[in-house]
Amino acid sequence: MKKTYISRSIISLLLLLSFTAFAQQKQKQPQAKPADTAAAPVPVIPVKKDRYGIRIGADLHRLSRSFYEDGFTGIELVADYRLTKKIYAAAELGNVKFTVDDAQVNFTTKGNYLKVGFDYNAYENWLDMENMIYVGFRYGFATFNQNLNSYRVYQNSALDDIDDTTTPVNYFDEVTVNTDRNYSGLTAHWVELIGGVKAKLFNNLFLGFSVRLNGLISDKKPADFDNLYLPGFNRTYDGKFGVGFNYTLSYLIPLYKKQAAPKEAAPATPAANK
Repeated sequence: MKKTYISRSIISLLLLLSFTAFAQQKQKQPQAKPADTAAAPVPVIPVKKDRYGIRIGADLHRLSRSFYEDGFTGIELVADYRLTKKIYAAAELGNVKFTVDDAQVNFTTKGNYLKVGFDYNAYENWLDMENMIYVGFRYGFATFNQNLNSYRVYQNSALDDIDDTTTPVNYFDEVTVNTDRNYSGLTAHWVELIGGVKAKLFNNLFLGFSVRLNGLISDKKPADFDNLYLPGFNRTYDGKFGVGFNYTLSYLIPLYKKQAAPKEAAPATPAANK
């Protein structure tokens, strides 16, 4: 009887010690703080703002050509204005005087031209980038005069042999005819398809390059002469086709900023039923 009482007392004591140790260990565990269970803060995404303004520059090719090519003097000013995120209104204004000395004709073209149209930027810029890979369209108009300086013709001549019998021998001599004939009040209309790039060098300075395919709509030709070169259009090939390019350096004058439209998030995919 006494042994049974002692055994029950020992078991009760062990249970009490075990419960006390468990309670103390539970109290030592740190309690979760409200901040620990709160959701992680959402990262701040920088807002992209596009700059809008007018960009003005010049064609470096025509400027440099005036120094290294005899008979050519020209300048072309370029400008564009940003209308939307992707579309720019664009224009070129130029003046040229060019003397062409071909195999059969020497002439001088002098006049002014204007091109107006738009560019579409197909390049997707990252934050703070303003580069362009673009396609565009221009309508061109020129007023000019042509001066026919000289032309060359082949003259048919004859020779007599030593005998008195006249035996002609035909051959041709090239003869230069100096005319100095001026044709004024000439005009031309054409369209251009353009592909080009513009790269940002510094904060507001841009370097650009473009190639052009030209199609002549109409031109007023001088009497007894053809327009072999048109200001802004360049040389005419087969009468209706022309090519050109420019190499520009331009400066952006920013006027205002506009927040770029955020991209639409992709719709969430519903979880598959298990």
